[in-house]
Amino acid sequence: MALITLRKNLYRLSDFRMHGAALKSQPLNHVHKVVKERLCPWFCSRQPEPFRIRFHHAHCKKFNSKNGNDLHPLSGPVFSQISDWVRLEQNVKNGESQTFYKRLSNLTSSEEVLSFISTMETLPDTMAAGALQRICEVEKKDGDQGLPKEILENSIFQALCFQLEKEPSQLSNTTLVTALQALILLHVDPQSSLLLNLVAECQNRLKKGGLEVPNLCVLGESLIRLHSSGCVTLELIINQLQGEKLETFTPEDIVALYRILQACAEKVDEHQTFLNKINNFSPSIVSNLSPKLISQMLTALVVLDQSQAFPLIIKLGRYVVRHVPYFTNEELRRVLEAFVYFGYHDRFFTKALENRVAAVCLTLDPEVVCGVMEYCGRKRILSKPILNAVAETFVCQSEKFSPSQISALMEPFGKLNYLPPNASALFRKLENVLFTHFDYFPPETLLKLLHSCSLNECHPVNFMAKIFNPFFLQRLQGEESHLDRLSRARLTQLFLTAVLECPFYKGPKLLRKYQVKSFVTPCCSLETPMDSQLYKSVKIGLIDLLGAKLYFAPKVLTPYCYTVDVEIKLDEEGFVLPFTVNEDIHERIALCIDGPKRFCSNSKHLLGKEAIKQRHLRLLGYQVVQIPYYEIGMLKSRRELVEYLQRKLFSQNTVHW
Repeated sequence: MALITLRKNLYRLSDFRMHGAALKSQPLNHVHKVVKERLCPWFCSRQPEPFRIRFHHAHCKKFNSKNGNDLHPLSGPVFSQISDWVRLEQNVKNGESQTFYKRLSNLTSSEEVLSFISTMETLPDTMAAGALQRICEVEKKDGDQGLPKEILENSIFQALCFQLEKEPSQLSNTTLVTALQALILLHVDPQSSLLLNLVAECQNRLKKGGLEVPNLCVLGESLIRLHSSGCVTLELIINQLQGEKLETFTPEDIVALYRILQACAEKVDEHQTFLNKINNFSPSIVSNLSPKLISQMLTALVVLDQSQAFPLIIKLGRYVVRHVPYFTNEELRRVLEAFVYFGYHDRFFTKALENRVAAVCLTLDPEVVCGVMEYCGRKRILSKPILNAVAETFVCQSEKFSPSQISALMEPFGKLNYLPPNASALFRKLENVLFTHFDYFPPETLLKLLHSCSLNECHPVNFMAKIFNPFFLQRLQGEESHLDRLSRARLTQLFLTAVLECPFYKGPKLLRKYQVKSFVTPCCSLETPMDSQLYKSVKIGLIDLLGAKLYFAPKVLTPYCYTVDVEIKLDEEGFVLPFTVNEDIHERIALCIDGPKRFCSNSKHLLGKEAIKQRHLRLLGYQVVQIPYYEIGMLKSRRELVEYLQRKLFSQNTVHW
């Protein structure tokens, strides 16, 4: 294995400055003394270690620097983009260098890296940059923790930084950008002379057009993490990359290019032509992307709003399936966010997700659990393994979820009209959390949560009095002049639930000004609109069966806020009445013409909002007749359709026509 791993950027031997002469003119103790004098104020070591290494630079005869005293300590979390070292290993031909990188790749701690390089007689600049990168790699395994104090105070580590600060103009392009990236990932102070000198040199070479594609990509990603250059320098990088052939880019370069464009998302319109070119090329490299790179590409596509790149999204979705077991929590969350954003779902991905969630749900981060549930809810995916595992997780670990996360976790149970096997324990736990932390729930979040519980007949009776209380309603309205329509619709349906399904509820009623007249809203309706094509088919059969369109009415708004797809009126003797008649009506038939969007995806299981609608219509006295799309789809002729409707409507032999 070779050493430089962050972006596989030390891959050309010609780019390495391998200088032959060591600083043999300087005694060993002199070198140690000068380094200590320059770096001691910032990297103060209580017990200096023996200093055996001689650092070599082409134009450096002494260890001194005009800006040496400006070097600041390294601190903060380490986040690395380190990848395989294959490219460097294949291109390093010098036997000594190859041995160095191979040995370095086997070291597993910063202490081992520093101890190893202290045994070297000379250390060229490329090896110094490589040593910093290896420190990045081994330190990232501990998560987002800063470098240990003993590493910061280690004289070898200090000298590594000092060597790279000396005359950066003499560094090769790859060594320069590699060192810059490693130091940024090690969270060097952005205002230190070390980083300022390296950034200035990179910008100087960038303006001269002297950086190759891999180096441009590394520099772009480094500046994004540095948060100091804005879009000006990134725009220059993008302009130079536009002139290159995408076929010469590695998969890592393509993802880096997306991330650079993502950092300039406000100028996406200016770059759309270039983006289209990248989107068309990227499917060819998807198979070579790691789980991390796939998640980064999907995130960039979301930020850049590249919905038109659906062939690329589909290709990414297919390859995501094989990586589901290997995504980190954060990577999986980003993948789920992208799939929700683009409206993508795949049964193979769902199956892979089921396997992972069922196996490790108790160890998943709350954000990931909520992301999984949002994916299932948005795409109407009734995945019992996922829902059961999440329910068990909440019962066991409810304390790790915030109020908004609890709402996001529970809402899909209502939307998908599903109760897990441990439903009693689940809702008992939820009730206990609400009793204990009721005031911590934002009003809108609390309303959504309680409304979703009512969809699958888990009525929040103990909290209805608080919800309908004028004080809570005022909090819900906030500083707005009126309450939004969706919130009023949820309140109205909750109140209707209290009246129809909870006759023992004796709390306050919902004031008329907070009620709606229809549950159909332009944005987020509490009813799914009737499938127009399905209705046209049913209408033909009804006309043939009843004799005329006069005997039924479509889209009838009831006094109870629900809209009936088709209403048929009957008199006391069971005869069908014209829909214009409003007297002597003994019974009303409500035909629910249920298209695919009223069911869970690829299922015959009604969604929660359709189940509560049919439940309430029955309680209000309607004879509810369900006409599902999957039954209509099996009919092969008009005659079969009429016979089907006759069986549905007149099965009790009480209706005449």
